[in-house]
Amino acid sequence: MATQAEKAELFHALHGGPEILVLPNVWDCASARIVEEAGFPAIATTSAGVANALGYPDGEHIPAGEMLAAVARIAACVRVPVTADLERGYQDIAETAAGLVDSGAIGLNLEDAGGDIAQHAARIATVRRVGRELGVNLVINARSDLYLDRIGFDPASRFDRSCERARAYIDAGADCVFVPGVTDEDTIRRFVETLHFPLNVLIGAGTPPLARLQELGVARVSAGSGLARAAMGMTRRIAQELKASGTYDTMLQAAIPYSLNRLFEK
Repeated sequence: MATQAEKAELFHALHGGPEILVLPNVWDCASARIVEEAGFPAIATTSAGVANALGYPDGEHIPAGEMLAAVARIAACVRVPVTADLERGYQDIAETAAGLVDSGAIGLNLEDAGGDIAQHAARIATVRRVGRELGVNLVINARSDLYLDRIGFDPASRFDRSCERARAYIDAGADCVFVPGVTDEDTIRRFVETLHFPLNVLIGAGTPPLARLQELGVARVSAGSGLARAAMGMTRRIAQELKASGTYDTMLQAAIPYSLNRLFEK
């Protein structure tokens, strides 16, 4: 089996491979094993999915220790590289980066939440330094949130402002840049052509199909909390059907075979 450092290099290489890197984000060991069994070469976690599963809202309400413990369990149950969504890095970014290495994961998603560019660049540089000191060249996906509705920037300036942030994060040591909220082909193409750097696109309503994203030059695609929310949506429909009509057709149609219990056999 590959070492943690080797997995980090493998994951880094996947950002420049012949095929687009697709990451269906997971939130526990079961979802991780299902995604690995489907044939994906790497796994990403979702901060919202992990937090919600442990009883917290998303947005750094979960203690860093609990998040990293969940990441460690996921990394221990799969063979492929695991990258973690660690939001803004929690209170102490150096401690979080060291905890990430200790968890067995090999990369992270680090978001700026529309905050200060220099501060976020410094967080990225710290992660790069700590990883190398601990012998793992962590793969850093630097996220800029200016395209999300909750960020109050002038829409006409968002592209230029996002590129300014992306360039600062690249200079600080990022391996990939992530601009969630961008779904139209023209803007995606502009980012690819302007930055000339691996770009992560978030799957959402209106996002082009994977084949088209690859044609546009996108290096990496992630599902964010999509899989976790879909699972919760199915659970809610099942619960509503049981309560309202006393039937369970939705549950029986959606359930995977119990034989998949073998995914957890060592």
